[in-house]
Formats: sequence, structure tokens, C-alpha cells
Amino acid sequence: MSTFLQSSLSQENFSSFPMLFFTIFSLFLSLFFIIKYWYSNNSSATKKNLPPSPPRIPLLGNVHQLSLFPYRTLHTLSHKYGPLMLLYFGKVPVLVISSADTARKVMKTHDLVFADRPYRKMNDILLYGSKDMASCGYGEYWRQLRSLSVLHILSNKRVQSYRRVREEETLRMIKHIKECSFFASPLNLTELCATITNDIACRVALGKTYREGKGKRFQEVLLEFGELLGTVCIGDYIPWLDWLGKVNGLYGKAEKCANFLDDFIEQVIEDHISRRSDGDVENEEHSDFVDALLSVQKTNAIGFSIDRTAIKALILVCNNTILFYILQFILWLGLVF
Repeated sequence: MSTFLQSSLSQENFSSFPMLFFTIFSLFLSLFFIIKYWYSNNSSATKKNLPPSPPRIPLLGNVHQLSLFPYRTLHTLSHKYGPLMLLYFGKVPVLVISSADTARKVMKTHDLVFADRPYRKMNDILLYGSKDMASCGYGEYWRQLRSLSVLHILSNKRVQSYRRVREEETLRMIKHIKECSFFASPLNLTELCATITNDIACRVALGKTYREGKGKRFQEVLLEFGELLGTVCIGDYIPWLDWLGKVNGLYGKAEKCANFLDDFIEQVIEDHISRRSDGDVENEEHSDFVDALLSVQKTNAIGFSIDRTAIKALILVCNNTILFYILQFILWLGLVF
């Protein structure tokens, strides 16, 4: 041992001493945090009144128990731990419901307890700090946005008013199919369905279709936006690995997407404001989402003010919601016919 220390501290090996010290210090620090994490997770205070939970490991929690088919793993675990089970994905506790009766109690009987939304880094990047109704925390701001959506954006009268848009775009699609059939030219149904979906969503939310130039790029980025919203960020569950989102380019990709959509929607809003100032505004029955939101902002019709950021966040979410429901309808038609 003394020989080893002498050789380590000798003049020729002195440069490796800082690395040796750093390695030993890191091992002790890691051991300290692992012991502290294990003790906090197994103390009686943290286990009080909590649902059954499978054993977990430090830092990762129960993530290691999930297979390539998580729903099968959760189904198997529910047989052992019951219909109400607590898992940990990193530091985030996740309540797993595996029965209809328990789900009814969570969604209906005790809905206020479970009404809040968890924090997600991707929502902060793409949705202006979670300022839309789908991702903001439960509270007064959420209730205000809900009343705005129910009364002014997604009311039954306004949804029915968009029947004209749906019929016009459907007739245009049928006409295109007839022309291709007449000239015996090939037809890409996937591309056609995507086109009519985007056209209806854009006309309802933004007032017109966007197919050429920057508008075509908008459709591509909008699909990328939907994919990024569903992307899992490891930093949300294991904070000390948040740097991986920067290294693999995920956060940079999301910021680039958010900047493009922000510039595009800002221009759309400015166009609507200019059109309204010139007096070229359709009646309320045929106005789009941007017109409705600008009207609410101007008249303060709901009793509280909404800023430009909230308007842009609502437009993004509403536009993606319309896309989702139209795609669901197209899939349903495919199953029926």
C-alpha cells in the first residue's frame, strides 16, 4: 500500500493525482445520495396512506420494470398490487388505475383532486409556458380559458356554422377523385386525406387554406408540433439527466418549431387585425377562431382580459384538436366502408 501511495505521489505520476481524487470523491458522493434516496423512500413517513407499490431502485424508480409493451407490464402488476397502484418514473409518482370502478371514482367522484396537470418541459417550450387550456394548471386561469372555449370558440352554434367549410372541402375532394378517375391517373389517398384535413382545420381556425410557400411549411411544422408534444422528455422524470435533451437536439428542435409557429401565427393575427380595421369582416356566424378570440379580447366579453400569447397558444391547441378529430373521422370511415 505504501509503495502504491509513493508511486502515485511521485513526480512522474503527480499529474494523475487530481483525477484519482475526483474519482474517489465522486464514488463517495454517489454512495451518499443513493443511501439518502433509499432511506427517504423506505421511511414510514413516505409510506403513510400510499397505495401498494412494487419495489423500486434509486434514481430510476420503476422504469426498469416497463417492457417494450408497457400496458402488458401494468396489467401484470395490477394482478399483484391491485386496481390502484403507485409507480415511480424517476422522481415522479404515477398512479395507475386498472378497473372501471376505480377510474370512475378518480374521474368523477374525486375529479377535483386529480384535476391538475403535471409539469412538462415540452409544453413550456411549445405552448408559451403552458398557457393553453390543455396543459395549464388547474385554477382560475384554467376556468377562464374553459369558459372562453365553451362559450365563444367551441360552442354548438359555432361548430354548426363550420358545416359550410366541411361540405365545400369534401366536395372539392370528391371532384378531384372524379377527375383522377376520368383520366385514369393514379391517386394517393393518404396525401388526399391529409390535404383535406389540413384545409378544414386551417379554414376553421385561421380563415383560409395554406398550401404554397410558407403555408406548406406550416402544415409540415404543425405535424412536427404534434409529434413533439407527445415526446417523452427524460428530464421531466429524472432531472439530473435533463442535459440529454440538449445533447440529442430535442430541445433545439422544439425551440425551432416553436419559433416558426410563433412567427407564422403572429403574421396571421396581424392580417386579421388589418382586415378588421379595414372593415372587411364577415359576420360572427362565419368568423374563424382568430376572429372570435380578437373579438373577445377587444370587447372583454368574458370578464377578463386575454393577451396575445394566450391567443396564440389557444389557436395552436384548437388547430391540433380539429386535426385530431378529423383524422379520427377519416379512420372511422375507413373502418365502416
